[in-house]
Amino acid sequence: MDRVARIQEEWRRERPDLDPSPQGVIGRLHRTAALLTDELVEVYAAHGLGEGDFDVLATLRRAGEPFERTPGDLAEHTMVTSGAMSKRIDRLETAGLVTRRASETDGRGRVVALTARGREVIDSAFAEHLANEHRLVSMLDAADRAALERILAGWMRALGGD
Repeated sequence: MDRVARIQEEWRRERPDLDPSPQGVIGRLHRTAALLTDELVEVYAAHGLGEGDFDVLATLRRAGEPFERTPGDLAEHTMVTSGAMSKRIDRLETAGLVTRRASETDGRGRVVALTARGREVIDSAFAEHLANEHRLVSMLDAADRAALERILAGWMRALGGD
């Protein structure tokens, strides 16, 4: 019996008037997400990055040449506040992984770009990240992976996510 099943059993005993069955899905999904996050951040740390740092560098890398975006675009693509993004950019700039410059099209705007070193770091980190993700999903057989992906995508849409 896993932790979630024990919790459900306790709730059934203490509140037999309530149905804790959703915890079987939500609780396990939440716990699985935490375990997966632990596995993912280990790879980022091996490259001297935090989860947010990896996210910013990956977002810049996915932009294609010349590997730059505005801070607003970065915040939108990574779903963090502009204040949090500013702190991430400061940290990455101090580490020599990104630069900031004035926008050529918006006098008040700024543009964040990967440095050559930043591109090396994210290319290496992303290759290891994908290998790690392959390892993690390989714990499920192919049919289960496909079913889980379909189920999660449908559930996400139903919740209003994209």
